[in-house]
Amino acid sequence: MSTSADRTPLLSPGSQQSATSQAIINRNRKMFWALGCIYGATAVGFGAFGAHGLKKVVSDPAKIASFATAAHYQLVHSVALLVASQAAPHNTVAGGLFTAGMTMFSGSIYALVVDPARFRFLGPVTPLGGLCLIGGWVALGLS
Repeated sequence: MSTSADRTPLLSPGSQQSATSQAIINRNRKMFWALGCIYGATAVGFGAFGAHGLKKVVSDPAKIASFATAAHYQLVHSVALLVASQAAPHNTVAGGLFTAGMTMFSGSIYALVVDPARFRFLGPVTPLGGLCLIGGWVALGLS
């Protein structure tokens, strides 16, 4: 003989949904944390290359300064991504915008400095990356 207590689920549907949401938030936190660490490490590497090895390839001081700016922005926004992953792990918009912004802004500058003729098409990508970085800060502030 079965009673209604025997058929009561151990977890209510609401707590199951909450557990799923928490798992997604934890996955996003780990992903953005890892991306922030990777972008931070590569920013240091690009910065070192810009300070030491780039002069063998590029002689224009303005281009070398642009490369340094790209590395600086990447490093700063890597830290912002690390902070966002911990302080607002549910805010995937901020994390996504920081990631896209670093990729487009810094990445396009790196490519344009090293080989401007080959990567000329990336010129318009740089300001879009900058807008993503700004949007990341706004999205982080709104969370």
